[in-house]
Amino acid sequence: MASRSVVVKIGTSSVTDHEGGVAQDVLDIVAADVVALRRDGWSVVVVTSGAITAGWSVVGDGRSRPTDSITLQAVSAVGQPLLMDAWRRAFGVHDVSVGQVLLAPLDFSHRGQYLHARSTLEALATLGVVAIVNENDAVADEEIRFGDNDRLAALVANLVTASHLVLLTDTAGLLTADPRLDPSATLIDVVTSIDTSLANVAGRSRSGVGSGGMASKVAAARIATWSGVTTIIAPAREDAPLVRAVGGGREFGTTFEARTERLSARKAWIAFAVASSGVLVINQGALVALEHHGRSLLRVGIETFSGDFYEGDAVEIHGPKGEVIAKGLVRVNADAMHEGDDVVVHRDDLVLLRRA
Repeated sequence: MASRSVVVKIGTSSVTDHEGGVAQDVLDIVAADVVALRRDGWSVVVVTSGAITAGWSVVGDGRSRPTDSITLQAVSAVGQPLLMDAWRRAFGVHDVSVGQVLLAPLDFSHRGQYLHARSTLEALATLGVVAIVNENDAVADEEIRFGDNDRLAALVANLVTASHLVLLTDTAGLLTADPRLDPSATLIDVVTSIDTSLANVAGRSRSGVGSGGMASKVAAARIATWSGVTTIIAPAREDAPLVRAVGGGREFGTTFEARTERLSARKAWIAFAVASSGVLVINQGALVALEHHGRSLLRVGIETFSGDFYEGDAVEIHGPKGEVIAKGLVRVNADAMHEGDDVVVHRDDLVLLRRA
């Protein structure tokens, strides 16, 4: 995609109103921003939440929202066409077409599917169509665990090699504390590195309808910034929120600066898109070899392992103290770990995560 490209994700609490229906006014504002950015040479992909909430507003009949995944999936099948129709109306005012792209974990877990999804999004951009992405929750129960599409948006940003990721939400950005508990909480303008201390200030979803909250947005920012993507958490219900978020200023929302050492698309895929099938615990010698000498991981460096993994699967690599050191693709099956002295994870298939 273009060098100036942005993935914008809008959360459930912003895309729906108090009754659970689609908030057309918010979609109209975001659509106008997308059109303005496209005129200025930006490529834009929209990631939307809200299908389950919109669907329940139609079939819930005033009952409490269900919690079981089967019912939630069925409800999303009702809400998704409502959501897409609202996006179609929002962009139709500007004579811009939209295309629905539903993604599931499989599309990120397998390299072939990953590349196919990228080609689809690139083809839509070439056609001048705005891609409206959502998780395929009507058929994939795994997606419910993704966290209100925040992680999905970060993975899409990596997928299309975006320069920016904007997470539009119902708060001003990342605050120093939960404002419900601490009235003196202030906005954090810029985050230069993401560490464990940020988890202490990232609160839960305030609306009760989204599944992500601030913690999942910080986690998404971690994925994106390691992929070289500048990430901004900003309020959706403001004038021109998307345009202001990518405008380069520091007065709107919270900006997470991208790492200067950008992971390649393949290594970012290994690090963040593929689920781990096992854990390898390594000794101190192997730890030094990986972190300081850029070596591959050999069998001799592995103390213990767990999981039922096969050649090509992803595994986490833990240090002697149990800390997560790296993630990589194994070259042997779990039942063959004690045979020979071969490479278990080649350095080309390994991503160091100590400072992630």
